[in-house]
Amino acid sequence: MSGPVPIANSLEDIYTPDALDTQSKRWNNLLSKFESTYGHQPEFVSRSPGRVNIIGEHIDYSLYSVLPMAITADAIIAVSTHLPAPKEGTFRIQIANVQDSKFKSREFDIPYDSVDIDSTVHEWTNYFKSGLRGALELLRNKNGADFKPKSMQILMDGTVPAGGGLSSSAAFVTASALAVMAANGEQTVDKKELTELAIVSERAVGVNSGGMDQSASVFSERGSALFVSFTPTLLARPVSFPPTTPELTFLIAQSFVTANKFVTGPIHYNLRVVECTLAAAYLNAVLNPPGTLLPSDASPLGISLHGFHETYFALSEHNSGATSSKSVSEQLEQLLQLTKQTLTKDEGYTRSEIASVLGLPSASELDKKFTSRFPVRAERFKLRQRAIHVFSEALRVLKLMELLETSSSSSSSSSTTTTAEDLNSRLGALLNETQDSCREVYECSCEEIDRICAIARRAGSYGSRLTGAGWGGCSVHLVPADKVNSVKEALEREYYSKLELTEEQREGAVVVSKPGIGSVLYLGGKMGLA
Repeated sequence: MSGPVPIANSLEDIYTPDALDTQSKRWNNLLSKFESTYGHQPEFVSRSPGRVNIIGEHIDYSLYSVLPMAITADAIIAVSTHLPAPKEGTFRIQIANVQDSKFKSREFDIPYDSVDIDSTVHEWTNYFKSGLRGALELLRNKNGADFKPKSMQILMDGTVPAGGGLSSSAAFVTASALAVMAANGEQTVDKKELTELAIVSERAVGVNSGGMDQSASVFSERGSALFVSFTPTLLARPVSFPPTTPELTFLIAQSFVTANKFVTGPIHYNLRVVECTLAAAYLNAVLNPPGTLLPSDASPLGISLHGFHETYFALSEHNSGATSSKSVSEQLEQLLQLTKQTLTKDEGYTRSEIASVLGLPSASELDKKFTSRFPVRAERFKLRQRAIHVFSEALRVLKLMELLETSSSSSSSSSTTTTAEDLNSRLGALLNETQDSCREVYECSCEEIDRICAIARRAGSYGSRLTGAGWGGCSVHLVPADKVNSVKEALEREYYSKLELTEEQREGAVVVSKPGIGSVLYLGGKMGLA
């Protein structure tokens, strides 16, 4: 699925017919506001969507495969490079937001060779700067050290709710990086390059991002979910759900509990990344031969549970002289048993206990190696629970993919014994198992999400779970089309009616989502750009 980011000539190339009226008004507002702000029309618009994750929660940063899909909500950035040059050796960024009462305009004169980002400050323009910095590093590698970035005028509009678990930050960073690439003459932007630079770029704002969000934002195709794998290299391929009667839909329900990864990272998201990394190092130290080093990989801290997984079985098969390998599913089943036997402390492990097993001289050395880049706050690290969730969730992804692929291959056969109802129930059961694990093992759910999932299941959802980082945000539900209204009504009656919501919030609380297209560049056409 690699290749160039597509060029759109009309909004029909980007949005489904049911969204066109709303999006036309929104884009016209973006263009008119750009002209009133800067005195002329933009040259182009970059666009990257949010995503909902169907299954594979909190395992992308351990480099296990996931199954997300892009949604309609997105970040769009109108761009012009027609502005006076600043002082020698610098370029200028003028950046504004359609929601200017909430997000103040800024202007920066930036040296050619560096983009400073203060990740300790929660400032909205840091997300643009993150994409800017990543894109400029790639452009310098392509064009040489003498490359001089273009100055840019930017107007941004985003409809992915911040803290909603739908990857607003990835949409903004990816759209920003795409805008910078296009502004500097790279109108043919490779999807894989854009994804990889966006993954690394988002870490500049203090979030230990995996790679699922950016992959879904860039690679997605309309009408398909996306199976994303991260090793040995980043790959994405479209996956279709089999046709059923009634049709299966994905319903997204907001909890209106904000889950900001930047703000709560030290005790939630970033802590989980550190715990998973420590679990990989601990299992390696105990289960592999002394002196075994885990391979350096693309995970946030450079080693991962997937790296341990591959190393353990490579060594086991070599030492036993095995002539055939176990399937990945069989390997994950074995790793679950080994984890339960090896990591026995439900209460978690102290820094000193982990340092001793890893052969480090002190807890401070452990911190220097694993927590200095993204500080966390914890007295104990729950290595057992985190590793169990990752291995079991990776196994659920494979089981769901097997269900989809076997049902697709047999859907045209009259001899198939798997009914649509049976298939849907089995798919839903896997989503429900994910929610159970997120709540009880990974501890990333919250009371409100748990309540929403229970309501939806009673009203007809086959499977319901949190999606995104967790601790609030959104939930995703696998619902037959004839039960959508029942689920919506139940959620309104039993959950949303008890909250003080604006009319706009109430209208957007529950949406039926169809898989959408990923990143695009809009260079002109029916909207009237140059």
